[in-house]
Amino acid sequence: MIPNTTSTTSSSAPAYGWTILVTSLAFVVAQLDVSIVNIALPQIADSYHANISILQWIIDAYTLAFAVLMLSAGSLSDLFGAKRLFQIGMLIFGISSVACGLAMSSSFLIAARACQGVGAATMIPSSLAILNHTFADRPIKRAKAIGLWTAAGSAAIAAGPIVGGVLIKLSDWRFIFFINAPICLAGILLTFRLKEQPKPTVVKKFDLAGQITWMLSVTLLVAAVIEGAQLGFAHPLIYGSILLGGVFFAVFMMVESKVKTPMLPLSLFNSISFNVLLLLGAVLNGFYYGTVFILSLYLQDILKYPPLTAGLAFIPLTAGFVISNLASGNIINRYGIRTPILIGLTLFALGFSGLLVAGMHTSFLQLSAPFLLISLGMGLAVPAMTTGILSSVDKMLSGTGSATLNTVRQVAGAVGVAIFGTLAANGGEAVLQTIKISVIAAILCTILIILLSRKYIEKTPGNQD
Repeated sequence: MIPNTTSTTSSSAPAYGWTILVTSLAFVVAQLDVSIVNIALPQIADSYHANISILQWIIDAYTLAFAVLMLSAGSLSDLFGAKRLFQIGMLIFGISSVACGLAMSSSFLIAARACQGVGAATMIPSSLAILNHTFADRPIKRAKAIGLWTAAGSAAIAAGPIVGGVLIKLSDWRFIFFINAPICLAGILLTFRLKEQPKPTVVKKFDLAGQITWMLSVTLLVAAVIEGAQLGFAHPLIYGSILLGGVFFAVFMMVESKVKTPMLPLSLFNSISFNVLLLLGAVLNGFYYGTVFILSLYLQDILKYPPLTAGLAFIPLTAGFVISNLASGNIINRYGIRTPILIGLTLFALGFSGLLVAGMHTSFLQLSAPFLLISLGMGLAVPAMTTGILSSVDKMLSGTGSATLNTVRQVAGAVGVAIFGTLAANGGEAVLQTIKISVIAAILCTILIILLSRKYIEKTPGNQD
């Protein structure tokens, strides 16, 4: 008897497409809120009479909560099921987004932004775990699915300033948060069509000590960088926070090496290529987040662009991400992960070098080429990096593996905003000088990652289903 494969194929194709759609919605809202707030910073500053330190906290409260809780969320995803964690994360994110829009003070807004970060930390590792489980036995489709998932998130982070500019033009900065609520509601409803994800056969205990020490270490270190601009780095609170943060990080590493079920299994770092990919993620996010934060101030405070015009200036970023992300799946399957990473890093460095033209009277056309090259480079490198991370870990640890990568990226993003915001705290000429510093640092770090990638990332051939 000949097996009926047609029905299986026809039923699985819509299921795969549905999985990509639902998981991409989570990545869209999470990434949208990374960048959409940047374009509203001058308006938020006017509403609350906020200085640049408060603006940094409005950005980094989200990124920090996202970063410090993602490892735990990854472990919980592996423990209790990715679908359940995904739904909880979408609910938290939607409610806290409404709270951000209703905030009557900067302190309330910062707290609500932190709650958004909790939601994002819960849903992003689980969304990637859902993808990895769904396409685990189909590596070609997995590479394409990750490319589409990344394209959705990358387009969202790049389109954030555009969407923010339009909403501010039509209404008020508060609507940049309200827009998340219907997306989250749709995501929650759509998840009921997803299949339940397999759970590990071995029950793990939650690593509470690891979570607490990790959270304290990262928060103290980033807070010290942000507040150092106001208090001075010689202030006892600042160097005390740095010292204490370092102590908590050392304790965290010790805890993870001792407990039976660590939040972050240190065995993941036995692979040099895994470590290089993590470093790659840190470099890309750190410089991208930090530079976009400064560029948003530059466009509105130096070039005097209104919010809508400033948002439209980021269109090349959106176009580059979409183009390269959509092409990345086929490139990975044909050439492996090393080639798109090397090409992407080269374009990334060239794009940053183009930002050296930024001055008091720089035209949009002069900025559009660097914006396009930066996004083309990231759009090629990030899916390959993500594919490399997922393929290097056990399938039952896919939530933890993806959480580790995204944690490193978010911590780097928070640090980038903190450092560049601190350097540009005086505005005017300091903003221009910070852009130049970020360009030089980005080029040097990218060259280092290129050299490491050539040596330690294998030129893996395209996989076959």
